[in-house]
Amino acid sequence: MKHAFLFVSALLGVSHAFAAVEIDVEKFGESLGGWKARKGKAAEYEISEATYRTYQPESSLSPDGGIFVSIRIDHVRKKLLASDDHASLELSFSADGTLVTAQSSLALQGRTITSELIKGGASASTSVAAPYVDRAVKIGTDLVADLSSKLLREKIVEPGRVSFPAAIRHNYNMLYQAVKAKAEEPVMTDAKPPEALPEKSTEPAKQPQADPEVPAKQPQDKGQPSTVVDPKTGKKVPLPDVQAYNPSGAPNTPILNNPSIHKDLIRAGGEALKLAREVVRQ
Repeated sequence: MKHAFLFVSALLGVSHAFAAVEIDVEKFGESLGGWKARKGKAAEYEISEATYRTYQPESSLSPDGGIFVSIRIDHVRKKLLASDDHASLELSFSADGTLVTAQSSLALQGRTITSELIKGGASASTSVAAPYVDRAVKIGTDLVADLSSKLLREKIVEPGRVSFPAAIRHNYNMLYQAVKAKAEEPVMTDAKPPEALPEKSTEPAKQPQADPEVPAKQPQDKGQPSTVVDPKTGKKVPLPDVQAYNPSGAPNTPILNNPSIHKDLIRAGGEALKLAREVVRQ
């Protein structure tokens, strides 16, 4: 029974621990060369002799308890009077760290190319805490293949733009590795196990000892009358000192030695006896 109480108290004292999805922003930045550009808010790197810039990811909690992550990627065009190209990468994770959806889009000087929403179904879903990384690879492969096919239809020939889907795939791989499911530490409540509760003492309570210097408290006189008035004579008759009844011995009530009182008591008793006889006769 004691072990059962300990188990129940442990369940009451520890709240449920839920998994939380988080992004290791520093790890993601280090994989891209560090957050050194744009006052520490972006990282710049080269892929296929083209320069790209990735900004720190933005995340928000999903209604189902998961997390939605989006990052902005720029193709830095160093040509004169040439504006940069922009891309976005959006990933959605469930509460247990499972990759749910992925989508990306490109903005190339007024032209927008958006990939299909790649969903992580039974054939292409994985958890960052599970070993099924090949399914996550399939999501990235389908995402980049869809972007590349749509980019070719636009007849894009500039090297930095042609390799833009490869830069998105690189960010996808690094971001996926920086997202992890972390179990929250159990929170202890105020509930205590039975051992922590004070045990009841079986010893009798000690009575406070009297202080010899303090005089003992004298019993108070309750003011009871010591005499009674005889209704016939009008005289005060002293009451006998009646003591407690003692069944094992003679009565302790003293007998009065006053003869006049004896006569009064005998006369009162005789009248009471006469009255009782009259009541019985009637």
